[in-house]
Amino acid sequence: MAGTPETSRPSAFWPLAAIIVPAVGLFARIEIRGAENLPRDGAYVLAPNHNSEFDPLIVAVAVWRLGRAPRFMAKESLFRVPVLGAALKATGMVPVPRTSTSANQSMQAAQQIARDGRGVIVYAEGTLTRDPDLWPMRGKTGAVRLALAGDLPLIPMAQWGVQQILPRYGKLKFPRRSHVVVEFGPAMDLTAYAATPTQPATLTKATDAMMNRITAMLSGIRDLPAPAERWNPSQHGQNETGRLEP
Repeated sequence: MAGTPETSRPSAFWPLAAIIVPAVGLFARIEIRGAENLPRDGAYVLAPNHNSEFDPLIVAVAVWRLGRAPRFMAKESLFRVPVLGAALKATGMVPVPRTSTSANQSMQAAQQIARDGRGVIVYAEGTLTRDPDLWPMRGKTGAVRLALAGDLPLIPMAQWGVQQILPRYGKLKFPRRSHVVVEFGPAMDLTAYAATPTQPATLTKATDAMMNRITAMLSGIRDLPAPAERWNPSQHGQNETGRLEP
């Protein structure tokens, strides 16, 4: 693990890492690519793709191994789960309520974390991809909105292999130790969007650019061409939140 103050100083992450890192190691051999692209200090927004309920653990372990404390923006409902909720609060995770007013409050809290020099992990799609072949689907603006609001580095991330451990909405496969690739891309240049950072059209364009980058990285990992058009749940009669029903 890379040594940085964020992981070398005692914190609530230490006991969690002592349990989670070796536990994840039972399921995954994590190969990290582009480690140099994750800032060793200061604030950043990390935007990964999402294709398994297990991949937040993979993302967290990869970030921890590079010397940064993994802090997610997480659904508010998770903070009400016994034990898990206490752990989320103790490690500085950010709740994301469903109502717009509360969501604005959460965004302000995330910006405070960023101002404190912490990293924030915001899933690019906002939920598990609905794409049948697990390519990134239409993105949400949360990661871009946060990066533009705080003038923060936006780091695209692609991960693949976790679906062999826990298929999307499937059952955990154990014992099984799968090869998982995690790639951190260079920070995106958002200067073209900085003049109008809150306009919906700007956020949509910047989010499309982010999703293009993540998809291209995933295409390289999978060694397959990505679909010409990104999956749009609304065009297929699917809800964009909640469990995807077969």
